Amino acid sequence: MSFFRVLLRQEAGVPDRRTARRSRRALIAGGAALAAVLALAGAGAAGLLSGHGHSTAGPSDGLPHTRVDASAGSCGTGWHDPRPGTQVFDVHNTSATPVEVYLKDTSSGAVYGELEGLGPGTTRALRATIAGGSYAFACFPDDAASVTGPTVRVPGGSGGGGGPAAVPVSQHDLIPPTLSYQKWVTGRMGSLVGAARKLDASVRAGDRARARNAWLTAHLDYERLGAAYGTFGDADAAINGTTAGLAGGVHDKDFTGFHRIEYGLWHDESATALRPFADRLVKDVLALRTDWRQARMDPLDLGLRAHEILENTVQFELTGRTDYGSGSNLATARANLDGTRVVLSRLRPVLTGRYPRLKQLDGELDRTGAVLDRQEHGGHWTPPARLGRAQREKVNAAVSGLVERLADIAALCDVRRSS
Repeated sequence: MSFFRVLLRQEAGVPDRRTARRSRRALIAGGAALAAVLALAGAGAAGLLSGHGHSTAGPSDGLPHTRVDASAGSCGTGWHDPRPGTQVFDVHNTSATPVEVYLKDTSSGAVYGELEGLGPGTTRALRATIAGGSYAFACFPDDAASVTGPTVRVPGGSGGGGGPAAVPVSQHDLIPPTLSYQKWVTGRMGSLVGAARKLDASVRAGDRARARNAWLTAHLDYERLGAAYGTFGDADAAINGTTAGLAGGVHDKDFTGFHRIEYGLWHDESATALRPFADRLVKDVLALRTDWRQARMDPLDLGLRAHEILENTVQFELTGRTDYGSGSNLATARANLDGTRVVLSRLRPVLTGRYPRLKQLDGELDRTGAVLDRQEHGGHWTPPARLGRAQREKVNAAVSGLVERLADIAALCDVRRSS
């Protein structure tokens, strides 16, 4: 498992301090909320050790284990036999409240391991690889000030051999990229409004072929704004909602926006029947542009969105679940990829120096774009259901692999406690 992997799970019986966030379509579909719990080190089950404070070989993993206490009064105590290399710390919460624990490099502040929601009286394993240097455990009890334990000096050279590790991101670090992204979205609103008006005009003219082309252009303009949907609020459901949760399905009075128009254009509904929906879409997009001027994105969301956009793509676009007749899911996937690139371009100053695989990530973005582009033929995109087996495997592997990589970005950009 990647060191930076976002684990979409909650520790049993321990409330998560982070707000559970729902993706746009998962919210519309009424899917279960997933709490983004970050694990900077593997938390595999390890037996309790009788030798408190001493390194011993684990019964199953063959690694040296050290039991360490974690509480406000005894944070990091018990680490008496420091050594470099890969090892496991069996961290035991001796307090009466949950505690969050970091293993940190005292000189750089880089985090080598993290445990969230360590319950009272419980022990969990924190696996880390450390080189020579100075380290300490930091404990963050719920509703109490943090405590940093004693500094432990690990023998050996500090030139390498440790890690992976990353300096935590602060909310202050995320404000500039968030403001930059908001400005970018503001600049795209005019294009979205213009595209919606062209769609409306094509529908009113009764030109179905032109309306279909205009629909795709406008819809992709909207899909490229993927990281902002949490700030769009109810407007997103009106503009880009699906039939999930609607008793009347495609004929439900609350089914509006792009997908309602898509259904009509590809199911031979008359221009007269579609005009009200096209007209409302323009009004909803105009209202979105007006409201966006006063909107404020949460800086804590930006890194998560970099991962979530393509996570939604795998769940809804590659499966064709949001296809109402156009067969354009892979075009939407390509627009989502474009939107992801924009988010990453704003986060790059934060990631540089923290994420050593930026070049590899850029390469995966390029390769995924090329795989998707091969499904476009003269302005028409192959529907996912019509992909051959080899083509489907390539598309799924490229996008899913990129989602795994982007989970690292979400983990790195999650703001951690500092006091």
